[in-house]
Amino acid sequence: MGKKEGSNGTWRHKYRLTIINDSTFKEVWRLRFTKLESFVLGGSFILLLIVLVTILISFTNLREFIPGYPDGNQRRNIVMNALLVDSLKRELDIKDRYFENLRRIISGEEPIDFEIVQDTSINYEDLSFTKSAEDSILRHQIEQEEQYNLTVIEDEPLEPRISDLRFFTPLKGMITSRFSTLENHYGTDIVGVPGAIVHATLEGTVIFASWTLDTGYVLQIQHADNLISVYKHNSGLLKKVGTHVEAGEGIAVLGGSGELYTSGPHLHFELWLNGKPLDPEKHIVF
Repeated sequence: MGKKEGSNGTWRHKYRLTIINDSTFKEVWRLRFTKLESFVLGGSFILLLIVLVTILISFTNLREFIPGYPDGNQRRNIVMNALLVDSLKRELDIKDRYFENLRRIISGEEPIDFEIVQDTSINYEDLSFTKSAEDSILRHQIEQEEQYNLTVIEDEPLEPRISDLRFFTPLKGMITSRFSTLENHYGTDIVGVPGAIVHATLEGTVIFASWTLDTGYVLQIQHADNLISVYKHNSGLLKKVGTHVEAGEGIAVLGGSGELYTSGPHLHFELWLNGKPLDPEKHIVF
């Protein structure tokens, strides 16, 4: 209960709130305040309550209990569905371009050359290939060991002929399938980021750049000493047949095209010397 101490109802007049023992009528607790103080105290309490509720909703999982707000699994599914839709759209575009070219070929028209413009932000002229100190020491040790070797080798193996070549890694990534002649797998499969640039492993001339039903967009480069490198399952090609490319130059865009032997965006890379396949991992660090 309260007792008004003034007759004027202004904001600064004092009020008293008391608590009295019902049996003895003895005053147990008393609080004096004005009407202005009560409004300031009540407003501060409401403001503090609003701030606390906002912080709890923003930085804790309580917001997931709000009707209509998606939880963590729903948001994760939304992101994954968006990525899958984007990948599906890319594959449908590739299919549409393939069937459009088929229609043009059947109709006697010239097929459309779908090329992707090379990323000019990468300056390949600044690339330099130098021998490390460890490599020079190793070469010196081998030369010393072979200096007085009188053994004559008539049939020189294929792979030592390219041991002095400096291969550029066509794509940095994780190897998912290795070279195996027993399984008729004559190359190395490397998984990378979709849309990444595939680089030429050596200087040479493009001798094949086209679409195949089995392995999608394929590009082949003829190098010196009858060495050929093959790049399969690309989403697009950056070079045409007859183009001269340098080691490390962008030649294709990573993808997962082709009807067979593909389960996602990856590069199938092959090396052939005199018509025989080589294990790329013996010459290149991916």
